[in-house]
Amino acid sequence: MSTFDSAIDLDEFSALVARPDDEHRLAAEERWAALDLPRGALGGLQQLGSWLAAVQGQCPPTPVRRAKVLLFAADHGIAGAGVSVLPAGSTARRVRSALDGTAPVSLLARQYGAQVRVVDLAVDADPEDFPAEVVRHRIRRGSGRIDTEDALTRDEAEAAFRAGVALADEEADTGTDLVVLGDLGTGSTTVAAVLVAALCGTDAAAVTGRGSGIDDRVWMVKCAAVRDALRRARPVLGDQMDLLATSGGADFAAMTGFLLQSAVRRTPVLLDGVVSAACALVAQRIAFRAPEWWRAGQTSGEPAQAKAYERMSVEPLLDQGVGLGQGVGALLALPMLQAASTLLAELPLAAPAASAEPAPEPGKD
Repeated sequence: MSTFDSAIDLDEFSALVARPDDEHRLAAEERWAALDLPRGALGGLQQLGSWLAAVQGQCPPTPVRRAKVLLFAADHGIAGAGVSVLPAGSTARRVRSALDGTAPVSLLARQYGAQVRVVDLAVDADPEDFPAEVVRHRIRRGSGRIDTEDALTRDEAEAAFRAGVALADEEADTGTDLVVLGDLGTGSTTVAAVLVAALCGTDAAAVTGRGSGIDDRVWMVKCAAVRDALRRARPVLGDQMDLLATSGGADFAAMTGFLLQSAVRRTPVLLDGVVSAACALVAQRIAFRAPEWWRAGQTSGEPAQAKAYERMSVEPLLDQGVGLGQGVGALLALPMLQAASTLLAELPLAAPAASAEPAPEPGKD
């Protein structure tokens, strides 16, 4: 179980998160221009390479070779309202699939040379069902049903936030050079919709998506749950930690802390689906420069994700409509980051033009 020491001062993050290095971004753009290629021939890869130079603080950047998929796992009480085709408490099965290497994210990670790490924050299962490393940061078992009660206590939200900060430090200290941020959780898209609607000032229908593949009848149930949860979220909008405790969950609080501390530690992050987008939106409220350290891997088709990206002025790299979660959609964009960093670092600069031979003087051989 994670512990917390004292109240968290979120204002510290606003002061600690700096902008990526513009000097090295400009140096990268100059390097692109000096390659023996038509100007702009590599399209968006050039922007990605320049961004990596800025976040790494060096040009050329080091090629991305130590990427890791980090999956934050938790069950949400709102699943009990019938908002998903997945049964409440089904997260444990997906955690085991990710751990034994049979999940889609595990297969793709092997293909792209990335590691997968699963962190149980609040899975509704016996902690002895998973390895000790997976449950080391567990806050509680499941969460409250946010349309009628708080997801967490304030202390639990702070403990989860601190766990996310600690995880960001662990990844930075062990040399992870890019994180693909994913989630595993039944009911999580409903929670994400509530947070995005509250922070963007929209109504339930504008942010409620199909999540796990629900039909029209279940969509109406989900929309009503988001509406009722929004009534509880709006009074605490002034305090982001209270918002995470009231309307989020242990995984959402931990992901928010992780995103902020990753920005402090200069670790670039690829966002995946609506859950990571909602956490990014909360984190932006805490530190407005933080989104400059992240990129959106893909658009999932969830309206709340689109609303969050619009609010943060974030443009997804891919549009494949992968709504599975688990980091799968964002993982598909990893080769783009790897290509951008490798090309910028290893393509040779154009050779200087050879000077013309001087014409011989008249009367001389």
